[in-house]
Amino acid sequence: MDLLTALQDWYAFQCDGEWEHQHGVKIESCDNPGWRVKIDLIGTALQSRPFAAVVENVSAEGFQVGPCWLHCYVENGVWNGAGDETKLSDVLRTF
Repeated sequence: MDLLTALQDWYAFQCDGEWEHQHGVKIESCDNPGWRVKIDLIGTALQSRPFAAVVENVSAEGFQVGPCWLHCYVENGVWNGAGDETKLSDVLRTF
């Protein structure tokens, strides 16, 4: 299934007249350059699911090390994914 279609379907399934007023999905570019994706898990079936962090060429402090990098993790009920300018599909696939 296409990554955007899968994300779109997941988001649509969460929309119940309440969830979407306080939660959602954000995809934005960042100046590293790269991509940042934030997906609220609160109130979804994924809220209590364990996610193993994915860290490629990122320091222990969370900063990129080198031109190719990927960092995906959950914090405070939000799934966070970030990567270099070539990694948007990898970030979405990791989710």
